[in-house]
Amino acid sequence: MISAAILCSLACALPQEGLSPERFARKLSRLSPRPELSPDPTNAFALDERAARFGRALFFDARLSPDGSFSCATCHDPARAFTDGRPLSLGRELLTRNAPTLLDVGRRRWLFWDGRADSLWAQARHPLESPIEMDGDRLALAHLLQSDAGYRAKYEELFGRLPELMDGARFPARAKPMPKHERDPRHLAWERMTTDDRAQIDALLSNVSKSLAAFQRRIQTGRSKFDEFASAYLGGDAAGGGHLSAEARRGLELFLGKGQCTLCHMGPELTDEEFHHIAVPPLNEELPIDQGRHLGAILVKRDPFNASGEHSDQPEGETADFVRLLISDADQFGEMRTPSLRNVARTAPYMHQGQFNTLEEVVHFYSTLEGAQRTGHHQELTLTPANFTVPEAQDLVSFLRTLSAPLSEPKWGE
Repeated sequence: MISAAILCSLACALPQEGLSPERFARKLSRLSPRPELSPDPTNAFALDERAARFGRALFFDARLSPDGSFSCATCHDPARAFTDGRPLSLGRELLTRNAPTLLDVGRRRWLFWDGRADSLWAQARHPLESPIEMDGDRLALAHLLQSDAGYRAKYEELFGRLPELMDGARFPARAKPMPKHERDPRHLAWERMTTDDRAQIDALLSNVSKSLAAFQRRIQTGRSKFDEFASAYLGGDAAGGGHLSAEARRGLELFLGKGQCTLCHMGPELTDEEFHHIAVPPLNEELPIDQGRHLGAILVKRDPFNASGEHSDQPEGETADFVRLLISDADQFGEMRTPSLRNVARTAPYMHQGQFNTLEEVVHFYSTLEGAQRTGHHQELTLTPANFTVPEAQDLVSFLRTLSAPLSEPKWGE
């Protein structure tokens, strides 16, 4: 609660037009400070630093791809704020979406642009086995852990003994389920395995994914200039400690007021963690129409590694209920996850296909809706042109640049 005395002392710091001191302070208090990172009850190893160190080693290991040409860091490069800096990511093929940043990824409710994973560990296995991304597989992973003495020791310290893989008839060198590629030798090899042997390998894949998630949860950023401003301002300092320039402060006013940005970019994470169709034009006309959340909701419910599945460490908890109660309907067609705006200045290009190269281009789109294209019949009722003036657009970009912060523990970015 902000005291009346503080509100009175702050009133003179705001423009005469726009938000009242009370509304400005109330809105500001909803955006900062950030709470502590919530635990993940579906991952019993999320807080285990040994698992995080093991996951970090795997994250940078190109041997997780069959020819040693890809690692997780290929598309999530620490030097690029854990992105690849490309409009569309490049795996075995050119993909159809932009690689989201992993900065603060442990705070996300849904993963991928379409939300087809409901936990960070469920997400981690997808690119590893995707034929168009890393194209690894769970049997090759198991054999790597067995053959690498360091990995074997780390795995068994955390999870117990590895499966006995010496019998090649039971545990082939490469195998994984590939229902869309039923003639692939790896799928055929997987189908020949017994149910019990497949279960052992699935458990291994789950454990590795939970280790990758334990590492990625530690890719956290600290306090930004905006957070320092909010702390000082809400503490009664009308100048906000001088942490924002005049331009950035005007941009904050626009963000909270005229721009209505907090309709979707709300709360301390500056995202509603939901899905919207904002009619952004495609990167090019050759890309297929993206179903977005409509298909993503179907896929997450089908995923045997979701929060309600047998590999979850809390399959009856609240997180599991989210996916059990999930529905997919036509109104979700083309909707994409609202990204956090924290560190947004570091993660260009923007949107799900990297359509915009700069923050200036993003603000211009929201200001004018120039080139907006809708797929399906759903209409975002809140999507109207903001009609920023040129100086206002510049001020808003100045504010967005204050949302960046360094890693809380730099060692996890090395």
